[in-house]
Amino acid sequence: MATITSLDVDTERLALLPDAIKADIEAEKFDGAVVLVARRGEVLLHEAVGYADRAAGRPMALDSVFFTFSILKQLTNATLFQRIDRGEISFTTQVSEVIPEYAMKGKGTTTIGDLLLHRAGLPLNLALPPEQVGDIQAVTAAVCNLPPQSVPGTTISYSAMVGHSVLAEVVRRLDGGTRTFGQIMADDLIKPLGMVDTCLGARPDLAGRAVPVVARDRQPGLFDAEYLEGLGALMAEGFEVPAGGGLTTALDWYRFAETCRRGGELDGVRVLSPAVLRFATTNLTGDQPNSLWNYAADMRGWRECPANLGPGFYLRGEGMFPHAFGVLSSPRTFGGIGAGSNCFWVDPDRELTYVFLSSGLMEDSYSWERHQRYADLVQSAVTD
Repeated sequence: MATITSLDVDTERLALLPDAIKADIEAEKFDGAVVLVARRGEVLLHEAVGYADRAAGRPMALDSVFFTFSILKQLTNATLFQRIDRGEISFTTQVSEVIPEYAMKGKGTTTIGDLLLHRAGLPLNLALPPEQVGDIQAVTAAVCNLPPQSVPGTTISYSAMVGHSVLAEVVRRLDGGTRTFGQIMADDLIKPLGMVDTCLGARPDLAGRAVPVVARDRQPGLFDAEYLEGLGALMAEGFEVPAGGGLTTALDWYRFAETCRRGGELDGVRVLSPAVLRFATTNLTGDQPNSLWNYAADMRGWRECPANLGPGFYLRGEGMFPHAFGVLSSPRTFGGIGAGSNCFWVDPDRELTYVFLSSGLMEDSYSWERHQRYADLVQSAVTD
C-alpha cells in the first residue's frame, strides 16, 4: 500500500525514480548520479546511485563533486541580478555602457537582456587557445571583435560559452576590477548561501571527491565528446568559464535552487529580491524556437518547439514537446540544464525542488529525454 507523507507525496511512487536511474546506469547509458527531491523545503529523497568513476570502480557518494557544465549559467545570472537589485544596471542596459568596446562591428544595441536570452547573435563557441578559454577578459576581447551572426535582440542563438563571459566581465567592471569574477561569486552568493563545496574553476580540497568528466555516449551530437572531456581536463584554480566551468555537489546546488524557490532568501539570508526572480522566470521568447535544437530535427526527427526562455532560466511553459523539466510539470517550472549531464528545476506551483547531477555524459537530446522521464516520475508522486 502506498505511503503518503504529510507533504502529500507518495513515497513508493517516488522510489521509482532511483529505480529508473539504476536501470539506465546498468544499461550503460551513463555511469552514476546523485539525485535530490524536496517539497516545501523538506528533502524527501537524496540518493547516490552507480559510479563516480566507472573505470576505477569508485562508487557514487552523496558528497561527490561534479563539473557543473551549463547549470552554472544560472549562478552567474544570479550574480548579475544582484547588480540589478542594487540599481547599478538594468536588463535593458546596453552592454557597451559598461564595456564600451563591445559596440564594435554592429553590436552597439545589444542589451544585458539580449545576452541572458541568447538573442545577442553570438556563436555557440569560439576557437580559442586552451589557455584563453578560462580567461574572462580574453574571451570578452575576442567577442568584442566579432560581428553578430544575427541582429541583436531578434533570433535565439544559444551561446554555450562566450555570452556569459561577457556578462561576467560586466559584473567585474561594475565591481571596480579589484576582484576576480570567481571571488565576486564566492563572496556575494556562494558563501552567504552556505554552499561549501561550490566554486568557479577548481579547488584543491575538492579534488579527492571530484567526478571525472567522461563521455559515455560518443556519437555525434551538439558537442564533441573530446571537447567536453578536454574542458574538464582544463579545470584548475583561476580557470574561469562562467557559462559552465564550476564544481558543486547536489546538496550545495539544492541550496541555490531552494533559494530561488523561496524568492531569493534561505535560512534568513537574502541574496536576491523576489521581484528580480519573478522577472527572470518570465517567458520573454514566446513561440520563438531555440536554434540549439536544430540538429535534433535531422538526427532525431524532432519537431520545432518553443525555446521558453526567461532572462535567467529555462522555463517549462505550455504545450506537449520534449522538455527536460517534464511534460507533467507546471508551466511556471524553471531551472537549468548541463551538457549531457546535470539538471535542476523548481516547480513553484507544486513547491518542488529537484537536483540531478550525473557522471558519464550522454548525447544531449537523449539526456534531455532522460531528464523528462525523471521529472515526470517526480510529478507523478505528488498526490495533491
